[in-house]
Amino acid sequence: MSEQMLFAYWLLSLSITIIPGADWAYIMSAGIKHRVSAALGGMLLGYCSIILAVAAGVGGLMASYPRLLLALTLVGAIYLFWLGINALRHPASLDEQTQSSLNKWTNWCLKGIAVSGLNPKVLLTFLALLPQFISLQSDWSASTQILLLGLLHITNCALIYPLVGLGTGALLRQKPQLTCWVSRFSGFAMISIAIGLFSQFI
Repeated sequence: MSEQMLFAYWLLSLSITIIPGADWAYIMSAGIKHRVSAALGGMLLGYCSIILAVAAGVGGLMASYPRLLLALTLVGAIYLFWLGINALRHPASLDEQTQSSLNKWTNWCLKGIAVSGLNPKVLLTFLALLPQFISLQSDWSASTQILLLGLLHITNCALIYPLVGLGTGALLRQKPQLTCWVSRFSGFAMISIAIGLFSQFI
């Protein structure tokens, strides 16, 4: 795999990462409740699961059976819609930010795995775009190249998403009156993305 191909994929991955979407909405809501590390850890684990699945050949399976990808897209849309509704029904408050427990850390981590693991944008990135950067003439196997490119994307996410989450938290410490509005914005964002995904089935 050439350095030019790696750089081209890094630029593509970075552009995808900095575009607001379901991941941004979730990490922002985590920033409100001081759960960035738990949410980020879960999201990165979700990415790892997708990368390992694609490297193991699931990408080829989904290419042969596109209904599988549609099914995952539907499940992801339903889950995002549910998260968005919960964010609107129970917007964050300053009192909630002070609470801390292992159970809540685990819940945020598990939700992060689901958000990234069922994120259609991520699935399409790895299933449709990533294979175009695989070189059959390389000394490395296709699976090894997929793992390398996947690790590059995870690195971008690990650098960008904490800035989004912690930046949201820092802003709200300066202006706590915005907490409820940012929480509702995250909820509306998740619902809007879910509705956009639902429109594919109409």
